[in-house]
Amino acid sequence: MTYLDPLANLIRSCLPPDAEPPADSGDLFRIYAVLLLAKGEQVTDEDVHNAWSAWMQSVDSTHEALLPFHDLTAETRAFDAPYAEAIRAAARWPGRNTDG
Repeated sequence: MTYLDPLANLIRSCLPPDAEPPADSGDLFRIYAVLLLAKGEQVTDEDVHNAWSAWMQSVDSTHEALLPFHDLTAETRAFDAPYAEAIRAAARWPGRNTDG
C-alpha cells in the first residue's frame, strides 16, 4: 500500500450509490488518485475517460469505448461524469490537501 491507496479509497467512497465500478479496478482508482493530485477540482470527464482508457487498454484492448472522448456518444461520455465528480468531491474533502 502506498500514499495513493487512501486517495483511491476516498474517491471510491465519494461515488454515488448507483455507480458500478469495474471489477478488479484497484489500479484504475490509483490512476484516479493521480488525477486527484494533479488536477484536483479541475479534473474533467475527458481526463477521467483518458485515465480509464489507459487502464482498459491493459484489461481489454478491444473495448468499444477505447476512443478519444469527443468521438464517444453522449451516452457513453456520461459514464465518466460520476467518477470526475467523485474526484472533485475528494479534492474538497475536509483536511484533504491535493497539492501532493
